[in-house]
Amino acid sequence: MTAIALGVPAIRRDPARMPTTFERPDVAGLVDRFGRVARDLRVSVTEKCSLRCTYCMPEAGLPPIARSNLLTPPEIARLVAIAVRDLGVRDLRFTGGEPLMRADLAEIIALSSAVAQGASISMTTNGIGLDHRIRQLVDAGLTRINISLDTVDRDHFSRLTRRDRLPSVFAGIRAAQDAGLAPLKINAVLMRDTLAGAADLLEWALANGCRLRFIEQMPLDADEAWARDNMVDAAELLTVLGDRFALTQPHREDPSAPAEEWLVDGGPATVGIIASVTRSFCESCDRTRVTAEGTVRSCLFGDDETDLRALLRDGADDATIAEWWRAAMWGKQAGHGINAADFIRPLRSMGAIGG
Repeated sequence: MTAIALGVPAIRRDPARMPTTFERPDVAGLVDRFGRVARDLRVSVTEKCSLRCTYCMPEAGLPPIARSNLLTPPEIARLVAIAVRDLGVRDLRFTGGEPLMRADLAEIIALSSAVAQGASISMTTNGIGLDHRIRQLVDAGLTRINISLDTVDRDHFSRLTRRDRLPSVFAGIRAAQDAGLAPLKINAVLMRDTLAGAADLLEWALANGCRLRFIEQMPLDADEAWARDNMVDAAELLTVLGDRFALTQPHREDPSAPAEEWLVDGGPATVGIIASVTRSFCESCDRTRVTAEGTVRSCLFGDDETDLRALLRDGADDATIAEWWRAAMWGKQAGHGINAADFIRPLRSMGAIGG
């Protein structure tokens, strides 16, 4: 059996090796060489997950990160404060792995909310166990939520996630809606095995007051089974959905939003399609990412990372941490390059990076 690793990217730790910022404009925000400005922060809090989705996790799960190597709630909150106060971040999303696997998630959200200065605080989750914790998370400051759900067919769900937990996901969705987190967003990764049920999923989302977004699968699976010639693309999905629904007036609610929204049967309901591979939106990407171990990752597909945890624990002040963060983002690559002949998939899988 092939060993699965978290991936070992090139991590900058030595202060003498701060990334070069030659010709970087003297601005406070997280600008890169292509003029993009990162205002959306994704913070992974764990590599653990209660599911084993084939497009993300290996069957045995990822190797565990030592607890001492995970950012603590106060460390996460300090980075959030720096990001919002000093770097112009306006949206904060907690991811995993599965963030609900952190027993101290409510503390993470509460401490972050206290320093977020009005920035939105959201979470991406598979929903399992959410019904037991939603109230404390909302009370802590959670304002929005995305739930991953690729199919409403229980057999397909079990095969795709390697776990028979669809009823638990439904319970989490209902709990989020009852808590007032509506309209709730559903993320569905396009897979060959579940394409035939895509229209059923959209019909379910419409009937249950959820906003559905389909996402093209990217080469970020730990099993490295992704193949360009076998992936389901946006055009094929539109054909399948078009057999049951009239999809019109594609648009983006925000220029930097990844999803192209289509009116369903004239609206007002919509369905989103995030064509990450075939209709890349890299030129408008506004994201910066912090891994569960505390490294800045400027791009999902860029293996250079900058270690902020070491700075936090070595006594660096906020201004120094902010400067390292700016330098890390200045070097962000132009795009993922999936369709290039010389494309090389990243060392880390999605579960090890954070969504």
